[in-house]
Amino acid sequence: MQDDTEFAILLKNTWRDVQSPDVLWQLATLAVCFGLAWLLERYVLARVNGRGEPASALQRFGRSWLRRMLFPLSALVLVATARPILGTFHHVTLLNLAVPLLTSLAVIRFVVFSLREVVGRSSWIAGFERVFSLLVWIVVALYILGWLPEVLASLEAVSFTVGSQRLSILTLFEAIAVVMLTLLVALWVAGLLERRLMATAGLDANVRLVMLRIVKTVLIVVAVLVALPMVGIDLTTLSVFGGALGVGLGFGLQKIAANYVSGFIILLDRSLRIGNMISVGAERGIVTQINTRYTVIRAGSGVESLVPNETLVGSIVQNETYTDSRVSAALNFQVSYDSDVERAMEILVAVAREHPRVLKEPAPKAFLVAFGASGIDLRVSVWLQDPENGTLGVTSDVNLEVWRRFRAADIEIPFPQSEVRLLAPLPPVALERGPSDAAGAQDAGKKPERRAALLRDDLEDIDF
Repeated sequence: MQDDTEFAILLKNTWRDVQSPDVLWQLATLAVCFGLAWLLERYVLARVNGRGEPASALQRFGRSWLRRMLFPLSALVLVATARPILGTFHHVTLLNLAVPLLTSLAVIRFVVFSLREVVGRSSWIAGFERVFSLLVWIVVALYILGWLPEVLASLEAVSFTVGSQRLSILTLFEAIAVVMLTLLVALWVAGLLERRLMATAGLDANVRLVMLRIVKTVLIVVAVLVALPMVGIDLTTLSVFGGALGVGLGFGLQKIAANYVSGFIILLDRSLRIGNMISVGAERGIVTQINTRYTVIRAGSGVESLVPNETLVGSIVQNETYTDSRVSAALNFQVSYDSDVERAMEILVAVAREHPRVLKEPAPKAFLVAFGASGIDLRVSVWLQDPENGTLGVTSDVNLEVWRRFRAADIEIPFPQSEVRLLAPLPPVALERGPSDAAGAQDAGKKPERRAALLRDDLEDIDF
């Protein structure tokens, strides 16, 4: 077979070069090329990193690109330049193998570097790098063995028709590759715009988010629209998929679409901002993220709630830091009726004023709220500047200090009590007594006064 012949020729040429002294020239050439590439990388990086002045975002991007791409590209250029020169005197089989290997290494580093710049150091990048490297090395191996043309022809032979467009497996693979490349470029441009917008002073954070998401969406759509015609796919053939997508949005995806629209509404009308303390339904916490579909609310306990944006738009939301971050907190107390109420109110105001989180203006105020069943109800009202830190700490500190000062001032904090009063003799009741009280029980049945006295003694034994 032709493939076996090409592979056999490749092995024969490689084995011949290995046994021939010419292989030393090839190895020396490769060593010189790799050494020069390494020295060039060290020199350029030393010059770039040795300037000392603060680097901009673009300069940091350039340095990162040089660290990953300079060596394989420079080695590839040197080997490709030395191959025809050495080929006039000796065989260059090893150099012919080095060129596709260096090319694949450069492609792998470029794709992975672009992904890391676009999406950051995500957990799935390592897995993608392994899969992508495997695919690239498979393509290189097929090229070296001479099987790549026949594999491509086989993929081209498997085809199907979508409307009036004929598509093959090879066309789909090419479309995926081109779309991924254009998406990487689009996301990279979006990342540059994001860094530029984030560095712009005086621009509202919500406006930045809206602009970034609109720009990113437009760039992705443009990238797909540009990439598909490049591989010969007619966009009019996708109209049927567009109609199906519209029907799906109208029925099954209407909630998702509503959440996306609500997300843009929240960002545009600036009703919520990152860092706001809000309450919606049973959820209360700090807004940490405003995404396109949902908003993240972090409670004081550390639990994060994902609230759909449609809920935030269609329900009442209490924003404690919308226009003013100051909030009022009420602390309730109770003193006995025998205590000095005015002195107790002075102590409450003094303790609240001394707490570091309580604002001096508006000043704390004490109120007599009601006359309760067990004591007099008092309340002290305080204002806090940082509601995101909660009120439990303030309540605990004030309660503890009030407890100390009430004890020092002989101000009693009452507890629930019950009082039983006998206003008239009670009707006869059967009282259980021991054998020693049989005579007393018999007398109680004859004399009401004696019966009431015995009942009163029993009631005194009961702990209310």
